[in-house]
Formats: sequence, C-alpha cells, structure tokens
Amino acid sequence: QVQLVESGGGLVQAGGSLRISCEGSGRSFSAYAMAWLRQAPGGDRKFVAAIDWSGGSTNYADSVKGRFTISRDNAKNTVYLQMNNLKPEDTAVYSCAADRRSGYIADDRSWYGADYRGKGTLVTVSA
Repeated sequence: QVQLVESGGGLVQAGGSLRISCEGSGRSFSAYAMAWLRQAPGGDRKFVAAIDWSGGSTNYADSVKGRFTISRDNAKNTVYLQMNNLKPEDTAVYSCAADRRSGYIADDRSWYGADYRGKGTLVTVSA
C-alpha cells in the first residue's frame, strides 16, 4: 500500500516558478514509476510528466517541455515537479500517481487509473 500526499501549491505570477512535492508512504515507494497529472477548473485530467523508478528516464507533455522538470529522491520517498516560466493556463490541481510498472513513463490515460493517486495541490498562476 502506498499513500501519496502532495504539497507546495500556491499562487504565483505568470513567469514565476514553483516546486511542488509528492511524498509517499511505504517501503516500496522506490519500486514505482511516478507521474504528475493536472486538472484545470472545468477541464479534464491531463498527463504532465512521468519518471521511472530510478529517475533515469522521464517524459513530458508537449505543453510543459522545457519549462517543467520532474525528479525524485527515493531516500525521501518524494517526487518533485519544478515548474518555471509558469503561464495562466498552467492553473490546475496537480496530483501525483504511482504505477507498479516501474519503468512506465508513457503519456497516456492509464495514469488516470493508476495503482495509487494523491488528492492534489492547487497551483494558481495569475496573469
């Protein structure tokens, strides 16, 4: 069993930066591939980024490539999302997901039904 808790969301101006975190419980955290998803107000949930169990492979949605960086620290059971050059359209609830397929980093809808998901943290980008 893995429980995921996100933190670090808040209000930031366009062009600014923010780092959000996802801390997992359980000794098996390092065995899971992890992803960040987001859901804008009134919108559908979308894939943002994913990282494999080791941190050696990552994947990003086209909309965030070059601006966001996903990383993990397995010693701390934590996955991060560093967000730079934020835009108003990045406003959303960001949640993390864990998949027991440890090398899985594809950008697809299977993350929406991942083995474990957190409740999310709200990021608001003002114009």
